[in-house]
Amino acid sequence: MQCPCGCGHIIELLVIDEAHPRWDYSVNASGLPSLQPSVWRNSGCRSHFWLRKGRIQWV
Repeated sequence: MQCPCGCGHIIELLVIDEAHPRWDYSVNASGLPSLQPSVWRNSGCRSHFWLRKGRIQWV
């Protein structure tokens, strides 16, 4: 996914069971995605956010 801050960085999140760290995702009945845990870039723009029901919630 592209970083929602607008910096243009592509964020790759691992969702396979064997990965560490790993993110879980779900899609609700309306087709809106959610991610767990939060996404925190520790370099570059250093964005920290949740993706919940298709919306970015900044930390």
